[in-house]
Amino acid sequence: MSRKKLCEYYWAPFKSDCEELLGRFQQTESVRYEEFSAIWREMDFSGVFFGTQSDHEKRYFTRLIFTIAYRYILPPYSFQIRVGGLYMIYGLYNTQLIWPKEKIRIALKDWYDVQKLIADAKSCQHLDVVYIFKRLLSSKAFCFTAMPQKLTFEARERVQHNVNEEFRDHKNRVTELASIEMLEEIANMHGHYERLKKSSVPPSSGVTLLNLTYLVQKCAFEYQQWQDKIAVTSEFNNLRLLPLFLQSSSRAVMLAAIKSKSYGHVSKGTKSRRHRQVEMVTSGSGTDHALFSQKRRPPSLRTRTWQNFGKPSEPEQTQEWLLSVMEEDKNALKRKDIRRFKWRNNWL
Repeated sequence: MSRKKLCEYYWAPFKSDCEELLGRFQQTESVRYEEFSAIWREMDFSGVFFGTQSDHEKRYFTRLIFTIAYRYILPPYSFQIRVGGLYMIYGLYNTQLIWPKEKIRIALKDWYDVQKLIADAKSCQHLDVVYIFKRLLSSKAFCFTAMPQKLTFEARERVQHNVNEEFRDHKNRVTELASIEMLEEIANMHGHYERLKKSSVPPSSGVTLLNLTYLVQKCAFEYQQWQDKIAVTSEFNNLRLLPLFLQSSSRAVMLAAIKSKSYGHVSKGTKSRRHRQVEMVTSGSGTDHALFSQKRRPPSLRTRTWQNFGKPSEPEQTQEWLLSVMEEDKNALKRKDIRRFKWRNNWL
């Protein structure tokens, strides 16, 4: 089965399982890890790895489920869902069946959101969230990348991740609750309640009546102040990191300028003239012209020998060996043969 078919086959079922797990965790109205682990064991969620056959399919399936589960620890999900997503990634990482273990890809653009989640959990004394995150860091479970997914030629055909509206973080929910129409309705109901209570309770009983409208407005105002404080803190952190960003960006611009200056003045000639060198020669009359000189060959061994030891005055005389015999030598051989013939006749 190809990767595209595996993605289409496993994406929707595993996403529905994740939402069911996180939905049950949301009903607990808690961020404790013991609540999440009880739901995990009840659903036997680690059994998702038992459906794959080959090692190649197991590795790709593990990579795919980390890509899906990774989305639940990022905005726009609520704090409880993001914590549940972190717990889910921790459980999936420790129950995967392949070795070496597949790491969780985290893009650098999302790393600030993850750190902000851990900072909020630490400020609210949710230490089990901080502990789980530290365990993942100590296990080197994260792989910091430029993009959350690998870029391939099939990037346009990937399945989109739709956000579940039940898990979305509604930041203005308290403000919407404390609207003008709602406060007027609460004030009318509370006024009617006070009149009924005064008519039924004698004034000498000393019962004090609370102003419910004022209390709701006070809670909404305190919540808005807390949201503004968080926004100012995040803006301050961004301003504190701004000089480092400007320094790195200015250095990148400087390096780009140096590279463009270095590579921008290279003149490329035709293929037939690339082995030649251009020399600029200034004439005595003040006019400059370019002379194309061919590349010189290195001197030969004889030339280097003459340069080091001097050139010999006269070449050595060598005797030439001839195949033919000179006439003088022929006459001498004849006389020698005649004397030998005479001596032989006399001896006989």
